[in-house]
Amino acid sequence: MTSKLLHRLGLLETTRALVVSCSGLGVSHATTQGVLGALRLGVATTASLMVPCPWARDAAGRATNRDDLGVAITLNAENDQLRWGPITTAPTLHDGDGGFPRTVEDLWDHADVEEVRREGRAQLERAVQWGIDVTHLSSHLDALLLRPEFYDVYLDLAVEFGLPIRLPEPAAEARVQFPLRDLAEEASVLHVDRVVSLRSTGSRTALLEVLRSLEPGVTEVRLRPAIDSAELRAYAPDWANRVDDYNLATGDAELAAVLSGVRRLGYRELRAAQRSSPTPR
Repeated sequence: MTSKLLHRLGLLETTRALVVSCSGLGVSHATTQGVLGALRLGVATTASLMVPCPWARDAAGRATNRDDLGVAITLNAENDQLRWGPITTAPTLHDGDGGFPRTVEDLWDHADVEEVRREGRAQLERAVQWGIDVTHLSSHLDALLLRPEFYDVYLDLAVEFGLPIRLPEPAAEARVQFPLRDLAEEASVLHVDRVVSLRSTGSRTALLEVLRSLEPGVTEVRLRPAIDSAELRAYAPDWANRVDDYNLATGDAELAAVLSGVRRLGYRELRAAQRSSPTPR
């Protein structure tokens, strides 16, 4: 199937393009170091800042306009030992201990949509205030993507700020039974053609398999890189997988060889294409 996005980006229809995105920027020192390292020393092309998190201000201070950084609208704090909460006054976005809800189900059950909207806008505005040249919008734990009333907020913010969005895998769209991609197209909001989430123990084998069979179009793979530290081991049961993602992104010779025939992209290119011909929603 021909990729409309390749055409919008001015690329040949046979181009195999890849967005390598990183999550966890701002959560901890270990993840912030890992994400920035993957961007600057490795194969990663973009990352998303989690504004309410403890190390977000530090991450923003070390970012430059060369870094392709979006904002991950954050409405959950899933870690028991590491907590964060809203940056706005939002009673329905707190759980019993004062932080964001731990699960998306708890969020969906209690969150007021207008409080979600104010919090999302405030996180974007704070990132801009910190000097981030925001390239795209994403949603931590896909919390805004899998319920239609929250997805409306997500699209509204994307239109308001002129940003492309990260969407979940097509299988997730089938589960929620509403047309995420069609709605984004109606709003003239760009997104990649396909998303591959690597949930295996470590990502090395799965990622190499995906890349060897990469089809024309724009594909996104997501990594969660972090450097090994006592901090990381204290709060993240999957710390070893995150360290493996960092090692994969920054020093894997086999991965570098596979990527030799692939066009790597960040979301900045999608943002430029979206803003070149905006259409009101």
